[in-house]
Amino acid sequence: MVADFDSGWYEGAGDELGQGARNGVLRERLGGNEKAQVVRSRRKAVAWNVLMVLGLILYVLYSACFAQARQWWRTNGMARGSQAGRFQLVQVHHHGVGAEHATHLVLDVDAEFRKEAAAEYSVFALHGEGQELWPEAGRRRAANPFEYAYALREERATVVRAQQQVPEFMEPYLDFALERPDLAEQIKMDWGYENMFVPNITDKETVISLALMSSNAYVRLPNTGNWRNVTSWNSSVEGDQIHLGWDENGLRAHVFANEDRSVVVLALKGTSSQVLPGSGDDDETSANDKLNDNLLFSCCCARVSYLWTTVCDCYIKSYTCEESCLESELRRKDRYYQAGLDMYKQVLAEFPDASIWLTGHSLGGALASLVARTYGVPAVTFEAPGELLATQRLHLPQPPGLPNQLDTVWHFGHTADPIFMGTCNGASSACSIAGYAMETSCHSGKSCVYDVVNDRGWRVNLLHHRIHTVIDKILDDYDAVAACVPPDICHDCYNWNYVRWRDGTTSPMPSSVASKPTPTPTSPGSPSSTCKGRNWFGYCTEYA
Repeated sequence: MVADFDSGWYEGAGDELGQGARNGVLRERLGGNEKAQVVRSRRKAVAWNVLMVLGLILYVLYSACFAQARQWWRTNGMARGSQAGRFQLVQVHHHGVGAEHATHLVLDVDAEFRKEAAAEYSVFALHGEGQELWPEAGRRRAANPFEYAYALREERATVVRAQQQVPEFMEPYLDFALERPDLAEQIKMDWGYENMFVPNITDKETVISLALMSSNAYVRLPNTGNWRNVTSWNSSVEGDQIHLGWDENGLRAHVFANEDRSVVVLALKGTSSQVLPGSGDDDETSANDKLNDNLLFSCCCARVSYLWTTVCDCYIKSYTCEESCLESELRRKDRYYQAGLDMYKQVLAEFPDASIWLTGHSLGGALASLVARTYGVPAVTFEAPGELLATQRLHLPQPPGLPNQLDTVWHFGHTADPIFMGTCNGASSACSIAGYAMETSCHSGKSCVYDVVNDRGWRVNLLHHRIHTVIDKILDDYDAVAACVPPDICHDCYNWNYVRWRDGTTSPMPSSVASKPTPTPTSPGSPSSTCKGRNWFGYCTEYA
């Protein structure tokens, strides 16, 4: 029994010891698994960290190494593949000014008109009448301006634009800003980024085509055509009685569109003058062109000296001018700026789904820039006088802190043009002798300047202002398009003192007794008093 007892006890103890060993082994294995799991978790975390670091390194490398390649693709690959199409003249607009400022007529260009216009242009060219209005170089020499197809390239760009930059808001806003500029400055517009199609100004053919459109706006029209009145005002002048857009009371613009009407270009006609060969005949729109030139680009109503006849009555005394009077004169309904706004609105109404671009030469370029600033659309101008002062006087909206690369107004010009460079002033200048007070030099937007003085040895000459000279001898001749850069800090009319009178008069005289101002300025369309006589010092002594 002892043996049996000892044997049973031994076997029981052995079972307990075996179970304990097995539990120990199990615990050891479980502990090993936990350690392995911790090791695997740590390895996984390290792997993720390594991947994150590698991703960051790749991002930095992409930003640093591929930025130039990306820019090259944008300016070469994408641009060359973004053909906007072939553009042709589709409409001609004529807007009256002065007593007929409510007249707005539109001519739809069809095959019959093209044929008639081509025949009349051939007669003009044969007699040499139109040779300075259309470029003479290359394949364009024998081309008919009314049938010519223009090639433009576009690109999508991010621009800063206000939601309120539409005709329904902008014109009432500008009227309010004219009356109360102090309160208008407190109106906060909803500025934001917007993607839109803009002309590719790095493409040489696109720049030349836009310049050709500006030139096309000068070419004489046939004295016929089915003009339609797009205003409710019943004009007493019929379309077949005058050279519409060329008579003394009109501003003209040509409208070009591509095949699917997705892009429309509005080209405004520039100045016609006796002293500017290549800008139209002597008896065309020169009178009103000159008046608007002197309003837009002079310091104070073309008051250069006491010998000059001013175009408005805002001059007070030596180097002192009434600012509110100047603003009212620019905003009058019978001036070119209002005509440009009306033309844009009509084009927008007839092509509501199109991207609208503006262009023009000289005065037409400045007007294109002002209209583009008003509605936040692209504009490409050629040899335009400095229009920054007019932009400020009209209180046109400009986004706060606008980055230079987001601007969509480009001014092309060259250093031998005194009008573009702002040097066509002074008693002995050709502009002053002809009665033009071209006193501004500052441009808004970007300037794209060809330095022909240093590159080609040109001398500054008013003849170099002609549009066909710019196309034939500069745009065509240079291998690359001029770089467009923001202009340097510039101030026009720095020696003038501008005062704002709030007593409602347009020709105030200083008084020894200060009067209480009243917020009733002259409306833009109201007639202003006229100075009939001045003394030797320039003070007005008699009013009409």
